[in-house]
Order: sequence, then C-alpha cells, then structure tokens
Amino acid sequence: MSIGGAAGGAPHRASGAAPFGGAAESYDRFMGRYSGLLARPFADLAGVREGQRVLDVGCGPGALTAELSRRIGPDAVTAIDPAEAYVEAARARHPSVRVMVASAEDLPFDNGAFDASLAQLVVHFMPDPVVGLREMARVTRAGGVIAACVWDHFGGTAPTSPLWAAAKALDATERGESLRPGSREGQLSDLFNDARLGAVEETGLVVPVEHPTFDDWWEPFTLGVGPAGVYVASLDPEHRERLRATCARMLPEAPFTLEVRAWAARGVVQ
Repeated sequence: MSIGGAAGGAPHRASGAAPFGGAAESYDRFMGRYSGLLARPFADLAGVREGQRVLDVGCGPGALTAELSRRIGPDAVTAIDPAEAYVEAARARHPSVRVMVASAEDLPFDNGAFDASLAQLVVHFMPDPVVGLREMARVTRAGGVIAACVWDHFGGTAPTSPLWAAAKALDATERGESLRPGSREGQLSDLFNDARLGAVEETGLVVPVEHPTFDDWWEPFTLGVGPAGVYVASLDPEHRERLRATCARMLPEAPFTLEVRAWAARGVVQ
C-alpha cells in the first residue's frame, strides 16, 4: 500500500526532538530496513560511479556507506557522522572505509577533496541545512555533485507516517515530523539554491518495504530511536497501548507492504 494521510505529532513535540541516537542495532531495526533499500536509487540519482571519491555525510551505521563501497570500492569512500556510536559501528562494518566523527557544518577536509558528497536522510536534522550544504560543496570539486534526500514527512508517505497519522487521530494538534526542512516537495530544491548550487534537480524516490506481521512494523518504534521512537518512549503504558491499537486499526492486515517516498535533490558545485 502507499502510505496516506497527513503526518501527525507527539505530546512532547517530536519535531523538536534530538536526531537519531542509541545502538546501531536499534537503528537497523527501526530505520535501516528502509534506508538500506533507499541507498541504491539515491546513489543512482547522484551518478556515483567507479573512479570517484565520495563523501557520505551523516553516515549513521553505514547503510549508504555499504552501497557506495559496492560501487566504487571502500578505499574511495569517506564517511562522517556526529554520533561516535554510529561511527564505531560503521568502522566495524566497513573497516576499509575512512569513517570519522564530524558534523556537516564543519567538515574536516580540504576544498575540492571529493568528486561527490551525499547526505542520505540527514539534511532535516542539520541545525542549519544551508550551511551544511555549503560545506559539502566546499569539499567537493567544481563540477562535482551534491545530493541529499529526506523522507516525505509532510505528504504522509514516510516510514514513520502511519504512526504520526495514528497520533494525530488521538490528538489533532500533533504535527510529528511534518515541518522538518526538506520533507515537503520543493523544499530541498530551495535549500540547494540557497546554498548556491547549480543545475538543481529534485525527484521522488519510492521504495517498497514488506512487513510480515504488525509487530514487525511496530516493535522497532519502541526502541527509542529518532523522533518517533522518542515520542513512543515518552508515553505512559496506557497511552502507548492506545497508540498501538490505533496503528493496528489503520494499517492493512498483515502481511503488508509500505511504499515509502523520499524527496531527493542533486546539484552541481559551481
């Protein structure tokens, strides 16, 4: 099914919650099942090919890092993330990749060090997305590619959208992640233009994700990962069970497939 409905929210305002944290294995169970599938069409959009040097910005435990390594070889990939736990996990999984603790807004690389810089599911967590994109452009050679993608939180087709739709059904004032930058069609293009990138293009990337049971979909939300996980963890047992039951009513009978969408943009360093 395609995910429908407006994104909802949380009593503790997940739109202002901290970015992803916690164990890499929890991230894998919560978001990795989606981001791993997204990495291939995203790398296609960026035109990643053999012979390039590519930077993975906000690599997390390494979903995109794995795809980049497969395409161009691990020695040609550099990855950064501000979370030390994720950097350690990415290093363990990709020992031949250079992985460092760093933030997008302050990249520890020389000007023009890479042929392309990619940020998968990261821009909407940057404190200042335009500054982050400009830094990515600084460390990428003239004519090189900058690419970024963000789940369609505003349109209700993100992996977390069914949960936020259920939260909104219980409290109409909730907004969830729908206001995060880049999560609405056209917003990434605006950010790329503000960062002074050229030849900006934006498109939607859709990946189908199968869930054999309802619990397979629900249980990762209880791990406290990301804004949605923080929201679920903030609920008392009674409210958490109400949310779970509402989600179960709103989702199709298992097994079911969610077709999740990310807005993706690419631009050229001028």
